[in-house]
Parts: sequence; structure tokens; C-alpha cells
Amino acid sequence: MEFRYLGNSGLKISEITYGNWLTHGSQVENDMATRCVRAALDAGISTFDTADVYANTKAESVLGEALKGERRESLEIFTKVYWPTGPGGKNDTGLSRKHVMESINGSLTRLQTDYVDLYQAHRFDTETPLEETMQAFADIVRQGKALYIGVSEWTADQLRAGHALAKEMGVQLISSQPQYSMLWRVIEDEVVPASRELGVSQIVWSPVAQGVLTGKYKPGQQPPAGSRATDEKGGANMIKRFMNDDVLTRVQGLAPVADELGLSMAQLAVAWVLQNDNVAAALIGASRPEQVQENVKAAGVRIPAELMTRIDEVLGDVVERDAAKTAETAPKGRVA
Repeated sequence: MEFRYLGNSGLKISEITYGNWLTHGSQVENDMATRCVRAALDAGISTFDTADVYANTKAESVLGEALKGERRESLEIFTKVYWPTGPGGKNDTGLSRKHVMESINGSLTRLQTDYVDLYQAHRFDTETPLEETMQAFADIVRQGKALYIGVSEWTADQLRAGHALAKEMGVQLISSQPQYSMLWRVIEDEVVPASRELGVSQIVWSPVAQGVLTGKYKPGQQPPAGSRATDEKGGANMIKRFMNDDVLTRVQGLAPVADELGLSMAQLAVAWVLQNDNVAAALIGASRPEQVQENVKAAGVRIPAELMTRIDEVLGDVVERDAAKTAETAPKGRVA
């Protein structure tokens, strides 16, 4: 495992970070989830990312139980706030001071820790003044409940505004958590340049494009039984943008590149996002320990420039690069 600094801070995290999104507390029994966390620790992963909304708080509880007994100082634990939790009441969502302050306490209880290393705004809240949100985050840092703050799926302008307020309040906003993969590169033109300017790193989710870049989905064929593309609760809607024969045919064309590097297609996809020097970590999830063991083999891989060029040539115009997609895919108002 290799480690990278997170933003312009002294915090180092594992470049492969374990995320327990849909795969913990909902799709996988808790004992299997715990085995996946143990596999991550055995593979040298020290950084774990979750959110209060995942499986409506159960994911945090599973992660907290799985990490119990580990030396806290050797781990980096991240969580997030924004989406509705609990019964979904009028103040059980968003980035109001009330919801943020209550949510951090709930997260710490479920994670069985006194603090998180990184507390992230899971989306931008258009209905709460940004000053209110950033003041709440600053107070959480001063209370010692979080060491650093970050955001997820914010636009470049939102990132600049949030970073300026955080600096004014004397706290460090050091990370952005966007979707990023060979097929989804919408952060490259605006979010990444703004982040470099501000001293912010990316912690990217879905580096394998919801499984499409593994090559398991074949053009002209039905998706494999039990895969995400068949799971109406676990992401079939999210993956559908990639589920067309043009994209799937081009993805199959990446197999020779992976072979040349001695990697699986999934490992190639994870290694590819890590070639971007503004990416501090690639988030991986797993429903089986073997998936963790396979994905960590992407750590430390260097893809030669000529193969990076060949990847671009193979994928051609199926790559989504429109910077406006970050704003387009964000909630237009607070989700109740």
C-alpha cells in the first residue's frame, strides 16, 4: 500500500480507501461486511469512508463494530452528512446547524470513536446559508469531533466559496469527493484546477464506473444475474447511463491494455484514477473479501504515458467530460 497527503495538510491516507456504501448494512450480511473490513486492514488499507445515510445509519454501525479493537491512531475514519436519515423529518436532512451538530454526534456513537478524521458535506445545501454550514463545521473541528472537513460533489465555485469561509474561520477544508473514472471525467476541467489552486485533494468514488469498467457487462448480452445493473435498489438507475452497446464495446477494447500491464480490468480502472496527481485516494467497495484483495493490487501501479493515450483512443467519444454535469446531477433543493 502507498500513502498520499490529503490536500494541503499533513494527513496521510491510504491511496486505496475502503468505502462501505451500499455493500454494508443492506446488501451484505454483517459478518461478511466485517470480513471485508478485515481484508482491507490485512491489505494495508488504513482509511475508511462511510456516511450516515448509507443503509440509513447501519453502515456506520457495521464499520464501527468491525474496527473495534484497532489502534485508533493508526486509522483514518471519514463520514458525511446531508442526506435524510432516521425517520426523515423536516430537520433530519440538509446542512443546517441543527442537522449537522446532531448528525456528528450520531455518527460518532455509531462509529464508536471520539472523533472522525474527516467530516464531509455530502452535497451542497441550496437552502441553508453557506456561512451557517461552515460555522457548524468549524465548531465541530474546535470541539475535537473532527480533525478536517471536506465536501462531496460540489462545483468549483461552491468549493471556492466554502474554502474561503473555512479559512476565515481557521479550519482546513482539504478534500472533495466526486465521481471519477475513465468514463466519467467531469471534474477535470473545473473542479480539479480549482482544487489544485486551493490545496484540496480528490477522494474519488466509483473508479470502476459502477462495475462497467470491470468488463463484466458485454455488449448485446443481458447483465449477469445479481449484478448492480439488475439491482433496482442498489444502483441500477445509476449505472444505466453506461449500459449501452457503444460504451460496453469500447470498454471491452481496454482488455489488451490491462493484459499488457498484468492487471485485471478493475485494477486498471483503479490505477487509472490514481495517475491524476490531484487524486489522493480511490474509494473501493466490496461484497466479498477477495474483491478487496484484488483491488489493492492497483496501489503503486504506474501506467506509461503511451498506454494512457491508448486508453483515451479506445474510449473515444463515449467519455463524459462536461463540467456542467456536477451541477446537473446535484439536488436542486434540499431532499426531505
